[in-house]
Order: sequence, then C-alpha cells, then structure tokens
Amino acid sequence: MGGVPNSRVTHPLRGRLFIADLVVVPDDIPDRVEGGEDVPLTAAEPVVEITSPDNASCDRLNKAAAYAEAGVPLYLLIDRFAPPGPTVTLFGEPEDAVYQELQAVKFGEDIHLPEPFDLTIDTSVFPFGP
Repeated sequence: MGGVPNSRVTHPLRGRLFIADLVVVPDDIPDRVEGGEDVPLTAAEPVVEITSPDNASCDRLNKAAAYAEAGVPLYLLIDRFAPPGPTVTLFGEPEDAVYQELQAVKFGEDIHLPEPFDLTIDTSVFPFGP
C-alpha cells in the first residue's frame, strides 16, 4: 500500500470530488494518480484529514459522512481545533453513512490503527499551537 498526499478523491454515489490530506491505497493506485487520475474513494483504505480553522467543520461532518457513505473502512481525523482540545480520532465500521468512533486520544497520547496496518502513532510530535 502507498500513501498519496493531497489527493483528489471521487465519491462513487455523490459524484463529488474531495481533496483529502492523505489517502492510503493499494500499490497500483499511486501510479494512476501521478498520471492525473483521481483516486476513487472505494479504493481508499484509510483517509486522513488534518483540520485547519477554515475546514474543521467540513472535516468533522461533511467529509466523515461522505467517506463513511463510500465505505472507506478507516477515517483518521487529526483535529487541532477540537472544542475539548487537540485530539486524534479514529473512525471505522461505516454503516448507513455513519462511522463508529473506534478510538480518540488527546495530542500527546498514542493511537493505534488496526490491521492491515497494525501501526501505533505517537501524537506527542504533533504541533499543539495554531
């Protein structure tokens, strides 16, 4: 699998284009993307979004619903501007355009991505400031 930063991803049902901060896809997809093709959301393993003050609401609501509706198995939201403070949330098990919250941690704590990644992310290196 490979990561494609700042990817244009297409939604199969909505006919919309989204710009994702990072999409992890099977190995054959990055070559197509470099050739100018958009990444179909149905090929995404996880999608990662990093909020900014201008897009936080869209990342939390609109993109989460769209990714869940498309069946993206994991959605990792890195949210420096969350109301309770900077958090990282892993969503999964999409059903009826809604994700289940699998894990949420404050910046500074570890978060674990399940198989096929089996990866622990150390969020203590994430920037806390604006």
